[in-house]
Amino acid sequence: KVSPFLDRHMMFPLLEYLDSLINSGKIKYSSKEVAAARLSLLRPTHMVDYAIDIYKSLHGDNAEVLKEMEEQKTKVFECLEELRSECSSLYNLCRKEDEKAKLKASGQWNVAALSQMTALKVTPEVLESYRQLAKYNFDCGDYQAARVILENYISLFANPPAPANKDDDDELNPNAPSTPQSSDNIGNPSVYYLHTVTSDMLEVLWGKLACEILAEDWEGASVAVEAVRTSIESLVQSKEMTALKALQQRTWLLHWSLFVYWNDSAKGGLEQLVELFHSERYRQAITTNAPHLLRYLTAAVLLCKRRVTKKAATGSTAESRRLMKNLVNVMHDCEYTDPIVEFVNCLCVKFDFDSAQTKLTECESVLQSDFFLCKQTKLFMEEARAFVFENYCRIHNKIDLKALGEKLAMDQAQAERWIVDLIRNADMNAKIDAEQGCVVMGANEQSIHEQVMERTRDLNVRSATLAQNLTTVLNEARKEKAKREKAAHEEDY
Repeated sequence: KVSPFLDRHMMFPLLEYLDSLINSGKIKYSSKEVAAARLSLLRPTHMVDYAIDIYKSLHGDNAEVLKEMEEQKTKVFECLEELRSECSSLYNLCRKEDEKAKLKASGQWNVAALSQMTALKVTPEVLESYRQLAKYNFDCGDYQAARVILENYISLFANPPAPANKDDDDELNPNAPSTPQSSDNIGNPSVYYLHTVTSDMLEVLWGKLACEILAEDWEGASVAVEAVRTSIESLVQSKEMTALKALQQRTWLLHWSLFVYWNDSAKGGLEQLVELFHSERYRQAITTNAPHLLRYLTAAVLLCKRRVTKKAATGSTAESRRLMKNLVNVMHDCEYTDPIVEFVNCLCVKFDFDSAQTKLTECESVLQSDFFLCKQTKLFMEEARAFVFENYCRIHNKIDLKALGEKLAMDQAQAERWIVDLIRNADMNAKIDAEQGCVVMGANEQSIHEQVMERTRDLNVRSATLAQNLTTVLNEARKEKAKREKAAHEEDY
């Protein structure tokens, strides 16, 4: 379900993880079939050495390497050298850091300025060969080299703000008039300071994101996700991208973002994932093209729900309740189910704690076999138990510890220790009655201030959307009126 929306290079980590599950006996696939699938994926790429290793794992270390593989390896090196030769002027210039820094400082590090310096030989053909070299390096599996080339390529079209430090001349002459850079000349910081994004540049940005993911630079990948996201909306707004194409692009971005946000979960990645998945246009992509992504949205909401509450200034639970409410709305729109989704459905929609208990035990095996979620298994089980306890407490004043332990898939002693820690850490209004062996809940009503804040949260966004829609309608009406007047004027003549 996920693979049609991924670059084939992103499939290799998933298949390697599948191999590790086979070797540990957690799943019963054939490792030879997985190796054959990897070899099939490698054929259109230029990762010949990797393909040879997989071939030998299938046919034995002493197996003779196919002649076509050896020929392909020779051809790959020849093509790589040919591309480097075609763009050698720009390739060598980008490797000279001092010269590049001087050009940047003088404001000449851009395509227009470099093309006028005939000695540098930076022509449109050289620029295109440089871009092709990045693609070829990527196909060879050299993601780091491809990333560096793409960074240089993008910087040639960017217009970042001037450095804050003064140069030597300014230090010698502090009275010299300053020439501040106009904000109109600075590019969009969300898209590497590019002024405009074309369809070709969007492809480059996709390549940059792929390199960041495969090089496992999650901070850089997070920036790249935002750049692609902003670029898609920019092209849609300028009507250079159709609504259908935009829907496909958003679906791809949702899948690629799984690598970024689940690997950067400790640094706010899950909150970013929830924000992206819950935004209107991306929610439409989930319900239309990728309902299976509901698993990852559900897991992310459960994992960051308590974290969001702790970050709130007053410890308010309004934000976490809003997250759950939005999640349930998405669940209603998606025809998809698995133990993780069904667990939340049992608790929040059906209030069926017995079924939730069954689904919770199933969740553990699902988490361990999922490439993106496997590292979060222990934390998810902890948060899921806290969620059961929270929902159980909402509808009971007194809770029997033995019964609650069964709901949490724990024995009574474990359940008691776990609940004591939860009450202490979460600052819950509850206490344990040791004599009766139960938890006694206190009143926890939502304040008037919280109710007002929750109901008026989206007013600014909704008002801005209405104003924008009204402006669009008025502009269209003016254009139509101008067309009619022009047509009438031409008829008079």
